[in-house]
Amino acid sequence: MTDRPSRPVRVRFAPSPTGSLHIGGLRTALFNYLYARRHGGSFILRIEDTDQKRFDPTALQTLMEALQWAGLQWDEGPEVGGPYGPYVQSERLAIYQQWANWLVENGKAYKDFNANTRPADVPFDKEARKQAYREKAARNEPLTITPPSCRDLTPDEVAEREARGESYVIRFKMPQSGETIVQDYIRGEVRFDNQTQQDAILLKEDGYPTYHLAHVVDDYLMQISHVMRANEWLPSYPLHAQLWWAFGWEMPIYVHLPVMLNPNGKGKISKRNPPKDKFGNIIPVMVHDYIAAGYLPEAMVNFLTNIGWNFGDEREKFTQAEAIERFDLDRINEANSAYPVEKLQWLNGEYIREMEPLELAKRLKPVLEKAGYEVNADFLLKVVPLVQTRIKSLNDIIPMAGFLFREEFIPATADLLIQKKMDAAQTAMALQRSLEILSALKDFSTAALQEAIQPLTESLGLTNSQLFGVLRVAVTGQTISTPTFETMDILGQAVSIARLKQALETLRSSLEKPIPA
Repeated sequence: MTDRPSRPVRVRFAPSPTGSLHIGGLRTALFNYLYARRHGGSFILRIEDTDQKRFDPTALQTLMEALQWAGLQWDEGPEVGGPYGPYVQSERLAIYQQWANWLVENGKAYKDFNANTRPADVPFDKEARKQAYREKAARNEPLTITPPSCRDLTPDEVAEREARGESYVIRFKMPQSGETIVQDYIRGEVRFDNQTQQDAILLKEDGYPTYHLAHVVDDYLMQISHVMRANEWLPSYPLHAQLWWAFGWEMPIYVHLPVMLNPNGKGKISKRNPPKDKFGNIIPVMVHDYIAAGYLPEAMVNFLTNIGWNFGDEREKFTQAEAIERFDLDRINEANSAYPVEKLQWLNGEYIREMEPLELAKRLKPVLEKAGYEVNADFLLKVVPLVQTRIKSLNDIIPMAGFLFREEFIPATADLLIQKKMDAAQTAMALQRSLEILSALKDFSTAALQEAIQPLTESLGLTNSQLFGVLRVAVTGQTISTPTFETMDILGQAVSIARLKQALETLRSSLEKPIPA
């Protein structure tokens, strides 16, 4: 099988709007998008909303926002349109009913009037049925599936039951013997014993199709060339192949992508049982959680592209454009991959450090405003160089530099002012001597501040870390912040002096014998 398509590349991402977009779904969409762009093809967004019980009316907008955040703009689909619409399956019900009836009329499917009744020994619940199969396997019993009794009804019997007003579903007639042999681009030839396959429901009683029928019909009518989906769908592949053959349509190339596993490599990354990092912190699994946490789309796209696909040259960091130039199906790994969240954090920091200051300021502004700060653009530009090399996410600016945008200053307590291996008296003396020097300065620039204060460390018998730490906490009110002298430079001489005096008073009031002024 070759990666060079024999027909125009048309790929699709077809999520179900049942909630926020899962990070694995974004990776699937990304691989489809990259392949389409690599070959000058079309990337289609199709909404599979046929599961009305789980449908979330707000989820569609959330899904589209997540894709647009990641830069995966679709060529056809909702809000864009296209020649093969509508692109929402609930608006295509008549199409599915037409083709389901065609299968019945041509002996490829049948009407099952007993869909909601099962013999006592055949569990209706999906999980219970799986458990029953596992128990059979443990006893070395064949995992055959007995087809519903309606499979062999005569036309007269079908007509009689319809005349009585009995409801029904439409099921596919799966071959009951032999094998279904299919081709997967990544795995090659895959064989399935037909006795282990069930007669799947294609059309439900309410007239809505199941995924099995809808995606085949839509992929044919929308001229999809490649179906890239998670390998969780591999067990359904024989059914889907048989459907394509029953219709007599040319199949697209199926590519079952490796799923993403928990960071420890055990189990699929799941929102029901969210993974944890080595410190016990829950790792987000939904795209909007990463957006809210201040991750950059460039970093996320880079990160996800490298899970299950190999850029080559042992490179971890690359742009989307660079990935498009190299993206081919041969580089996709068959094995499932662990989710290395630490790499995402590293990549995010790398992209922040390399970003143009003006662009970083634009991205930081809404984060600060969301936190309730009023942001002056010119002032923010002055702050950017202080945080750019120190933050790993956009949200890190809040704990590190939020104090610069806060109207009310929250002074540090005495215990925060006192540095390691110092006492209150030493700290007060350091502040007092610093005030004397800083108050006399004519030049309050970063370089001048450091030049003026540096000699004080030796005369006081302190280290840079101790003295600079005292000053930093005094002017910022916190132990972790932007650099000391750069911060004082931005705050200005008057504000810095006022805060140092306030810190000195805090220490004096904490001493049993106040230091004389």
